[in-house]
Amino acid sequence: MSDDVLVTSVADGIGRMRLNRADKRNAINEPLARAILAAMEAFDADDAVRVIVVEGTDGSFCAGADMGEALAAAEAGDRRFNPSRDAASRVASSEKPTIAAIDGPAYGAGALLSCGCDLRVVSDRSRFRFPGSEYGLVVGAAALTSLVGPVLAKELIFTSRPVDADEALRIGLVNRVVPVAEFEDAVTELATSVAVASPLATRWAKQVINAAATGGDASGIEGQADLILRGGADHMERFGHATARVTGRGSSSGS
Repeated sequence: MSDDVLVTSVADGIGRMRLNRADKRNAINEPLARAILAAMEAFDADDAVRVIVVEGTDGSFCAGADMGEALAAAEAGDRRFNPSRDAASRVASSEKPTIAAIDGPAYGAGALLSCGCDLRVVSDRSRFRFPGSEYGLVVGAAALTSLVGPVLAKELIFTSRPVDADEALRIGLVNRVVPVAEFEDAVTELATSVAVASPLATRWAKQVINAAATGGDASGIEGQADLILRGGADHMERFGHATARVTGRGSSSGS
């Protein structure tokens, strides 16, 4: 329904989750955060969902946390109240591939939410900002560092300056920038290309890459994945289809 704070759908292996507080530029309040948590639980449990897309409304991804709600919680002395962080953490913890479809501002908790996704596609009118230091907080420093490195992360966190789409692409914050008119098609094309891949392989690959990025035992996990996946039903079916398409080559043409 159009008046829901979060609109979800599943089609062709793609689970879509659209933030729907356009009047608040999709700022995350407690009801929206709870809806995101519930949607992620449903998507993760649904075998029909192979990739998850997080998107906002036309021209606005997410302005951050709902400041009125956050201020009220702070004045009440509730130091643990942070639904936007909980929502971003839940998206980041998914074993399935996730894509942030960013059209417009992704500020504060919105930037954190986008950084928690595996891939980021942005329109050319998009921009990022990490303003936590302005408010006496630290928001997104860990996630940002894993994407752009410590030197740039310190600059963006310390200064809270905005980053436009072109700079975001240049520093490795996003995967691709497309014109607004091509944005929806670009998101769907990328999501579809992930959805048709082996869901087992993409889950294991995500674990390996995340471990490699954080100093974990990536090689060990990749070796474990090979032992589990190689010769399994999914591998054999996909490998058989692939080799059948290659004229004059047998099953020894790849691994």
